[in-house]
Amino acid sequence: MVIGQSASSPLSNSETLQGAGFDPGLRRKLEAGIEAGLLRDLHVVLAARSQHVFLEYYTVGTDENWGTSLGDVAFGADTLHDLRSVTKSIVGLLYGIALDKGLVPPLDAPLFEQFPEFGDLAKDPARAKITINHALTMTLGMEWDENRPYTDPQNSEIAMENAPDRYRFVLERPIVAEPGTRWIYSGGSVALVGAIIERGSGKRLLDFARDVLFEPLGIAQFHWMAGYDGVASAASGLRLTAPDLLKIGMLLLRKGVWGGRRIVSEEWIAQSFTLAISTEDGLGYGRLWFCGDAPAPAFADPRPWHAGFGNGGQRLWLMPEADIAAVIYSGRYNAWDAWITPTRVWREIILANFLRA
Repeated sequence: MVIGQSASSPLSNSETLQGAGFDPGLRRKLEAGIEAGLLRDLHVVLAARSQHVFLEYYTVGTDENWGTSLGDVAFGADTLHDLRSVTKSIVGLLYGIALDKGLVPPLDAPLFEQFPEFGDLAKDPARAKITINHALTMTLGMEWDENRPYTDPQNSEIAMENAPDRYRFVLERPIVAEPGTRWIYSGGSVALVGAIIERGSGKRLLDFARDVLFEPLGIAQFHWMAGYDGVASAASGLRLTAPDLLKIGMLLLRKGVWGGRRIVSEEWIAQSFTLAISTEDGLGYGRLWFCGDAPAPAFADPRPWHAGFGNGGQRLWLMPEADIAAVIYSGRYNAWDAWITPTRVWREIILANFLRA
């Protein structure tokens, strides 16, 4: 099928795979990996090239909604699923749209000036150096600990959700590095980005997303989890169906244009995907997007990829030079090895079987 349009039959057969440049045994290889126990806890795999779906897999699995058990869920094209921290990458896209519209400050604007209610914190010369771009690249230089399990109240994101004022909680964290010099994974930095979007647009984050991104893409079904204070979690609260997340991926591969309409500037996408800093585990990071490179038989050398990563094995993978987007939903929440299955699906199933560009 073509993304954004209906189709009478699935296109994950041998003819479709060959036409898309893939080994016709691709789907069977995915199934074999699942049967052998090498690919664990998968809920959904959905991948497209040039807006045509070439791989589609849904199953039944145990799931959660932001930590609340949902029991066994029969996943399908209409099933909402936690994106967890893939939400961050969507918020980065929303900031670019708001910036294109002149609703939010430029990236070099001082971060603390956007929160005048915390003037006491803004007087700190070290904090005065921090810009919006530092929030978008997770280089605030402020203490933040999400290495603890998300079931631990001392995990910084959970502590932020439980704080009397989430924004003060983030902005008063101790300074531990010069801004821009060290990548520290921080849901708090994205909470600040979400707040700036809301203040600039005059709309709640989910309403702004609906108006400027979801409705233009034909995304009618979504949910955005909110904390005790009623504020939508910009760090991890969005729930989308797999086909709708795939639409967002294809929008990015189409350089911001959908159905002949410009949704976000090509410049913002390019900047978001440009390496800003290296992460602690050897990957690259742009503006709320991870980046790296990977091999595929269709190319002589490894080619760049970009991705949104979420707890439990949630992924939106993109390889622009191959025009490939892939959504992976999984249920391995809070497990240290949750990254293994989605990475293997991307590298060993999808890219390894991409034979002809």
